[in-house]
Amino acid sequence: MWVIAAAYTVGLVLQPPGFVVAVDVWLNIAAIAAPALVCWAAVLTAGGRRLELVFMAVGCTSYAIGNALLAMAAARHVTVVTPAWSDAGFLLFYPAVLAALVTVARRALSRRSGQVWWDAAVAALGGATGLAVLLAPVFSGISGSPLQMIVAAAYPAADMTLVAVLLGLMCLHGARFPRRWLPLIAGLALFAAADISYTLRVAAGGYTVGTPMDGLWALGLATLATWTVRCGRERSGAGIDSGEQPYSPSLLVPGLSSGVALAVLVAGSTASLSRVILLLATATVLTSAGRTHVAYRQLRRMAQLTREARSDDLTGLANRRAFYDHAGRRLAQGSPFTLLLIDLNRFKEVNDSLGHHVGDQLLQQVARRLAAQIRAGDLLARLGGDEFVVLADAGDADAALSIADRVHEALSAGFELDGITVHAHASIGLALAPHHGRDVAMLLRRADIAMYRAKSGRYGNQLWQPNNDEASADRLRLQQELREGLRTGQLVLHYQPKIDLHDGQVHSVEALVRWQHPHQGLLYPDAFLGLAEDAGLMHELTTTVLHLALRQAAHWHAAGHPLSVAVNLPPSALMDAQLAARMTDLLRQYDLAPAALQLEITEDAIMGDRERAAAVLTQLRAAGVRIAIDDFGTGFSSLAYLRDLPVDDLKLDRSFIMPATSDDRAAALVSSTVILAHSLGLRMVAEGVEDLAGAEQLQRFGCDQAQGYLYSRPVPADQLIAWITSRASAAAAAAGSEPIPAAVAVG
Repeated sequence: MWVIAAAYTVGLVLQPPGFVVAVDVWLNIAAIAAPALVCWAAVLTAGGRRLELVFMAVGCTSYAIGNALLAMAAARHVTVVTPAWSDAGFLLFYPAVLAALVTVARRALSRRSGQVWWDAAVAALGGATGLAVLLAPVFSGISGSPLQMIVAAAYPAADMTLVAVLLGLMCLHGARFPRRWLPLIAGLALFAAADISYTLRVAAGGYTVGTPMDGLWALGLATLATWTVRCGRERSGAGIDSGEQPYSPSLLVPGLSSGVALAVLVAGSTASLSRVILLLATATVLTSAGRTHVAYRQLRRMAQLTREARSDDLTGLANRRAFYDHAGRRLAQGSPFTLLLIDLNRFKEVNDSLGHHVGDQLLQQVARRLAAQIRAGDLLARLGGDEFVVLADAGDADAALSIADRVHEALSAGFELDGITVHAHASIGLALAPHHGRDVAMLLRRADIAMYRAKSGRYGNQLWQPNNDEASADRLRLQQELREGLRTGQLVLHYQPKIDLHDGQVHSVEALVRWQHPHQGLLYPDAFLGLAEDAGLMHELTTTVLHLALRQAAHWHAAGHPLSVAVNLPPSALMDAQLAARMTDLLRQYDLAPAALQLEITEDAIMGDRERAAAVLTQLRAAGVRIAIDDFGTGFSSLAYLRDLPVDDLKLDRSFIMPATSDDRAAALVSSTVILAHSLGLRMVAEGVEDLAGAEQLQRFGCDQAQGYLYSRPVPADQLIAWITSRASAAAAAAGSEPIPAAVAVG
């Protein structure tokens, strides 16, 4: 096909002026007919299941028939009078191709935010406006019988529609445009350019057969046929979103379209323009105004949800997310401060004996008293339950303990709750930054250790000391056993599948480390990751996990299971400037493509040293490794880093997912987060999906992937493949029924 198209184009360039039968008839017919044959071959390859391929084949075929009729008439020196049978063939091309585009685009409807559709409408109307101005001489010069005028007007009208759909299609994917659509866009653009050039030259009386511009029709059809072949080779639905490397077209198309429309309206005030042009320009401006209004409402709604997401509903204080935000910035600035973790003693007894509503009243009154004690620049937050935290400008132990004494004094008086006086005392653990930790999680953990020591010893206050947790004989012994376990290969991986909510398939898994302890059995990460971090073993542990995960991925790929694997990275890994090079070497060692590996990082890991993290992540992304933000929403969730960092996936924390089916506000947060992710071109993954109702809700929201106990617990590699095989067999047995999430738990 491409050889014939190239030969025809070269023939047009090299032929002498005038009509050459070999080029303008026979090569012309062959170059236009070949794409139609290729399209039908693609239809047969897909088994007729892809309606868009059939439409494209019909369109190319009708155009080839019309072209052949016209060329044969020219060869016999017969003058073709409009309307002719060739016109029917040519004009049928446009609705057939538009039907193919609509069929493809329909699959993206549920995954497109309203703002993207507004952009597409603005671009389409603006493109139609500009082309209407360009083709105005053509429309004004149409004459003849009514039928001749209809046919003559149909060509430029079809071109306007084609350009409008082309521009709308380019905007449909927002900032991230799949590379597999490039042949489709290029083919439509070439064909439209040929049509518009022909129309303008005919209107000006300067068209002659056999110019190089005639080759654009053949090249455009060949490019469309190339897209059709690629679609025919892919699984159904792969033509929209498949996680491939995105292509980013200019996002200025809607803005430029609005500018064209405004310029036309301004010109219309001084020059005579047709009513159709003015109506198109007006519609463009009004649609652009509607898009602006929708965007403004979305921003207001997002701002409101962000404020709600950073505030504690019960007390009005900052919540855990706001605390991580503030603490992360303070650590990044390097300024010393004190973290006071405050836990109310015997709070559960108040809840159990007086009821939860009284417990809520107590928390509200405690929050007010604590708020009266903090100074300007300090932060008071409620972490959850009966835990509060204060970030105070105090960099030494004496100043920190003085703040704790003031808190105790503020809480010493009784609380009047439903006519009952309740006394609530607190245990306070203190940690000094940056002396006791250079990341928020470490500071909070050490303050928690000190708080429990204060609670168990009834000290009231306790400043964290190194011997609080590291001097324990059991802890030291377990650290040594962990070193031995790393050396002797006691670490194992379990894998949890990620379910594609669009097609129900499993394309990727998350690797989760376990320690097969020789005496204590299988230990979960919370039993030893803290030990590894304190003992300086995180680098060795992470390297071990990466080797295990990639070795298993290579084994799966060789066995015909092309699963990608996600590995969690600790915050310290992003301090390694050679991380990207090491990942590349590991992938090369196991003969895997970069797409086989995804690295999951937390928001806190990014914000510890944002500039360094951005540099490392950029290098990883350039190497082809995908990046996911893990536990999204629980840490430093400034929207700025989503804009600036090379992130591919957002993993929404289970704390948002679990209440979403019964709490409208929680559901609104999940839905808005999915919309936010898609508007930024990111894939949304839901963690902790445990029931079918939650999975169906996530599907309605447009979430891309889900993982959780509804589908499978983390299991060893052999059990995972058995689960996938069993699930595939069940799906094959139920072929023809509506796919639903498989509520299968393994292990």
